[in-house]
Formats: sequence, structure tokens, C-alpha cells
Amino acid sequence: MRIPILILISIILTLSDAVTRMAADTASDFIVVLDPGHGGKDYGAVGKTSNEKSINLEVARLVAGSLRQQDSIKVVMTRDDDTFLSLQERANVANRAHGDLFISIHVNSVDRRAKNRTTIAGASVYTLGLHRTAENLEVAKRENAVMVLEPDYSTTYSGFDPNSAESYIIFELNQNRHLDRSIQFAQTVQDELVSTAGRKDKGVRQAGFWVLMATSMPAILIELDFICNPQSEKYISSAAGQRKMADAIVNAVNAYRSGRKTLHSDEATQTAASDKKQEQTDSSGKIVYRIQILAADRPVRIGSSEFKGVKGIEQYEENGLYKYTVGNYDSMAEADRQLRKLRKTFPKAFVIKWAGNSRVY
Repeated sequence: MRIPILILISIILTLSDAVTRMAADTASDFIVVLDPGHGGKDYGAVGKTSNEKSINLEVARLVAGSLRQQDSIKVVMTRDDDTFLSLQERANVANRAHGDLFISIHVNSVDRRAKNRTTIAGASVYTLGLHRTAENLEVAKRENAVMVLEPDYSTTYSGFDPNSAESYIIFELNQNRHLDRSIQFAQTVQDELVSTAGRKDKGVRQAGFWVLMATSMPAILIELDFICNPQSEKYISSAAGQRKMADAIVNAVNAYRSGRKTLHSDEATQTAASDKKQEQTDSSGKIVYRIQILAADRPVRIGSSEFKGVKGIEQYEENGLYKYTVGNYDSMAEADRQLRKLRKTFPKAFVIKWAGNSRVY
């Protein structure tokens, strides 16, 4: 089962990335894709007086309304009414729109047998990754379980079983080139949900959400709060609470967008500078280029079969992940030549800048 899934995901994301890069050259708008989770026959989590699909949609509409009032921002909704969409259809909408950000909005809950069901509270923001705790895995299973509502879902998702822990190995092997930006944005959203919306801080987390893996852009999944807690349900289903949560997300988008513009400006300046000027530092500060081929939340043995026999693997740690690179190239052109070769084995490999003992952004 593993090989067909990996091939499918690699092909989808490689093609989507290529289309997105071409569109970025001509598009001037910053495109935000909002994904109100669940919908139609899929109610999501249910509280005493409300349901998840309705809360998700209302918060997304509020976010969309605020963002659309700003210049150079385009908003795309995966759904803007009570419609059922598959996880893959949601990702397809985002990829066709060539989005700059993908934001999936959800409401959390826990098992009815949980002792803390009526007291657990707080917001959390997820990015793609491995399940660092059993709790993260359970959240991913619950959100991915919508697959089973689709006819012949096993074929659509190449044998992926949302209820089987073994199926989630694909998230360990899939290299998400947008993960760093996703984590950056996720932390900004989390901070805003705490400061602006007054939610308890449950932290930024990583788990294997299909809808995040299948999108070719920085992507996050927000769990606004717990609908199983009566006090939290009252807040997230109220007009005032939804407005504050929407404001928190809008603030985070604006902060990310501002930082992204600065980053792009810095990158343009660096690109315009000559290689010779870049390298007029001592050996510890010299800019070189490496090819990142893999990231995981636990160390991978250098001689592991995961590296397909590639030699010269080096490891570094960043944002709680173990990342693996190969090569030290003096120019971007040289790194790009090697990248084309490595992508035959690692389709999601990409070039990073390196100076001294750390990555350069």
C-alpha cells in the first residue's frame, strides 16, 4: 500500500507546485483559501446546542468579509454554504486557486467517555507532520474520518485508511517544502487566538491531516475550541465570540503577509547581489547551497534505506524537526543542476541556503 500512496502524492504535489510557481509570476493578489471544515451530511463535532459545520462556516465567512475589504487580497472559499466536500476536493480548490495560504477551520471535541469532556478547553493550530502524542493522532483520525462518507473512498485515497495508524506512515515519508512557513503562520494564528479571542493556549501541533498534505502552499488547520465543553461551546457559537476568532485569524494573515513581503524583498536584494559579494566573508559566514531531501520528527539513521543510497547526508534540527541535506554548492545554478537529478528519487527535494552552522532565510 505504501508505494502507490507515495507515488500518487508525489505526482499531485509536484504538478501542483509547478503550476503554482508559474501562476505566482503573473498574479499580483495575495490569495487566501479558507476551508470551513465539514458541511452538508457531515456535521462534524456536535455540542448540546450547536454543531461544528455551522460554526466553521460562520467564522470563515467573517474572515472572508474582513479580508475582502483589503487591497490586493483575494479570498477563495472551499465552500460558502452547507455543502459536503471531500477532503481531496477541498485541496483541489486550493491548488486550482494557486493560493498563498490555506486555512482549514474546525472545532475540537473529545470522546464521550473522556473524564475531562466538559472541562477541556483551548485553541490549537496544526501543521502537517507526525503525531507527537496520541492526542494529536486522535484529532487527525477524527478530521480525516470524513473520507468514509465518500463512495469508494479507498480508491480515491489510494488505500489510505483514516482509522489505521499504519496508514499515517506516508506523512513521515512525505517532504512538505512549505512546512517552515506553515509553522511560522500557525504560531502567529495561535498567538492571536489567545490574545485577541481569549482562548486558552493549547499550542501549535503537528499531525497527519490529509487536507494539509494535499495542498501545495503553506497550510494550517485551526481547532477553535472544544464544543463538548458547555462554556467553550457558548463562546464559539456566539456572534461576539465568532467575531473575535475571525479577527484573530485576520490579524494573523496580515502579520504573515507583511512578513512575507519583507522576506521576498530581502530575497530579491540577495539575488541581485553578486555571488562574489556574498562570499566576501570568512569561511564560517560563506553562503553555500544545500539540497534538503527529508524531514522527520525523530532522527533517521544516516545509513537508512530512506535515503535511497545517497551519500554525504547531513542532519540539522529546526522547529522540532530533524532535517536532512546533501551537498555544499557554491552557486544556486550548481545546486539546481544537482536538484534536477535528486528529484528523480526525492520528488519534493528543494534547495536551501546555508552559512556557518545554520540555515539562512
